[in-house]
Amino acid sequence: MIRSMISVIAIAVVIVIGTLLWRPHSRSIELTAMAMPPLAQLHAMVGVEKLPAQDIDDQSLVYPTPTK
Repeated sequence: MIRSMISVIAIAVVIVIGTLLWRPHSRSIELTAMAMPPLAQLHAMVGVEKLPAQDIDDQSLVYPTPTK
């Protein structure tokens, strides 16, 4: 009888600790997402408009010539 009571209490303690540890993680994720500034503001802070333009060759429609 005593062993069953101890196991029930131990299971209850594990469940309570598990729920207490689970909650702060979701809140910390929400807080970090709210604390991040918008992307446009980050670009303005870094000075992205001052970077030189890159010439990129678009080769997405380049097909090999058929062999004769």
